[in-house]
Amino acid sequence: MAEGDEIDSGWAGRLGLWLGPLLGLVVLVVPGPADLPHAAQRLAAVVVLMAVWWATQCVPMAVTSLVPLIAFPLLGIDSAKNVAGTYLTDSSMLYLGGFIIALAIERWGLHRRVALHVVKATGTSPHGIVWGFMLATFLISMWISNTATTLMMLPIAMALMTSLEELLCTFDEKEPDFLTTQALGRLSCQTYLGVAYAASIGGVATLVGTPTNMAFVGIWEKQFPQAPPISAGQWMATWLPFGLVFLGLAWFVLTRKLTTPAGFSRLNRDFFRERLHDLGPMSRPEWRVLIVFSLTAILWLTRTDLPLSSNLIIPGWGGQAEAFLSWLTADAKPASSHKDWINDSTVGLLFAVLLFVVPAGEQDVKRGSPRLMDWPTANRLPWGILLLFGGGFAIAEGFRITGLSRWSGDLFAYFFIGQSPVVTVLGICALMIFLTEFTSNVATVNAVLPVFAGAAIALGLDPRLVMIPATIATSCGFMLPAGTPPNAIAFGTGRIPIGQMLKYGLWLNLMGIVLCTAATWVLLIPQMGIRLGEVPAWAVPIEKASSPIEPVAPTLSNAPKSKLSPADEGKK
Repeated sequence: MAEGDEIDSGWAGRLGLWLGPLLGLVVLVVPGPADLPHAAQRLAAVVVLMAVWWATQCVPMAVTSLVPLIAFPLLGIDSAKNVAGTYLTDSSMLYLGGFIIALAIERWGLHRRVALHVVKATGTSPHGIVWGFMLATFLISMWISNTATTLMMLPIAMALMTSLEELLCTFDEKEPDFLTTQALGRLSCQTYLGVAYAASIGGVATLVGTPTNMAFVGIWEKQFPQAPPISAGQWMATWLPFGLVFLGLAWFVLTRKLTTPAGFSRLNRDFFRERLHDLGPMSRPEWRVLIVFSLTAILWLTRTDLPLSSNLIIPGWGGQAEAFLSWLTADAKPASSHKDWINDSTVGLLFAVLLFVVPAGEQDVKRGSPRLMDWPTANRLPWGILLLFGGGFAIAEGFRITGLSRWSGDLFAYFFIGQSPVVTVLGICALMIFLTEFTSNVATVNAVLPVFAGAAIALGLDPRLVMIPATIATSCGFMLPAGTPPNAIAFGTGRIPIGQMLKYGLWLNLMGIVLCTAATWVLLIPQMGIRLGEVPAWAVPIEKASSPIEPVAPTLSNAPKSKLSPADEGKK
């Protein structure tokens, strides 16, 4: 579902406007299980209200994200000062910096040039065209939001389809026959679906590729403040191979029965050369934005140590920078005090700010700015996403301090008692993929990841083994227009029958479940040093528990009591 600020004025929106508070009130006043802390029950009421409002979009999603700022202090869950502090984190700043860089790329048209070069290089056969657009979209979506990438690539794809039809008319000196028109329509459908699917798949390859990844990082840091940080390099080393394999399989599914329109073989690469010729040589602003983007990506990838094998580790520059800071301030701070001072948000914001400083090199009258970036362009940022992040981070912190994370995790874990970790991850991936077909991706991550954090500990698993695959799975909803913003944008062209989206999307959903589970075992576990059947020491303090517990019944009457909030100490 699109992460926009529009509201649903239909029956679903009207129903959700009243259903959310009603269900929240029921959760608030109906007596809960004996082992559920009072503050946790009040938090659950707020989460139910927000989940209904997020799902039905009866009010703008960013506005729903502000509810914790009001409800948490009034219900004694947390102080207004603490709640407000969760809305602006380094994860939010990483997204901010990445999006400013993306807007600079879009501002100077660099994305079009890259896309045309990639498509030209992959060939002009129907299969090659679909692959070219999918590969170009994938590469761009790794660094730019899925929605923005789809909006950039679809107009190019639509222009290509129109030009192909015109060229076929020129060759035959008549209107294309029914079979040719049908084949072109099928090619258009597969190309537009390919763009949408590649945008979603490409977004999982990097931390900044999609808001759900950033939402996970923020929730992770709130839930497990003592955990080792998850760097951009680690993430990319794990999920870029997954994305490339998934991209190839998606292309195969879409083009398996693709036919070649009559006369299509006479087309050559001239169309793409002409479009590139129309763009002219790369301008100075394009070169400078490309340099800024490349430096940002390189520093993101090399900040932390990158283990290629047990005996080969590429050292990151972050450790050297922290050592320099320790030397620089040795008389004021202990050497260990600079650990994790520099992270990916530092890099992103550094180059985002530089875009406002570096001269463009060419005075563009239309843009009216001598710099690579100006504020009117940057002000097009989707500010509502930052509030959506904040709402999710506030919920995650509430889950932690009230004990709801541990309690709900125990309850969720009950259904996976006795199952192997593979079955657990497979079930969670399936649940998230089909759930996100009907709900907002970011809102889903915000609502369920705190629950999965507690469930992993209750099952005696490393939380990363559950939370990261669940996050990836939310980007793999391919069946419905509401599944992801790229799906909705592509469906809006009017050239994709809903039956085609359902058919291809179902295959990709099933592939996503299997691939996500396989990538977890083949890539994620070795890359992050996860030990199966073992809860790391840094995960235990989530509720100050001494060891993982084994839930024995849905009521969880034997579970250890969770820590109460200060507001509940007098009721204990």
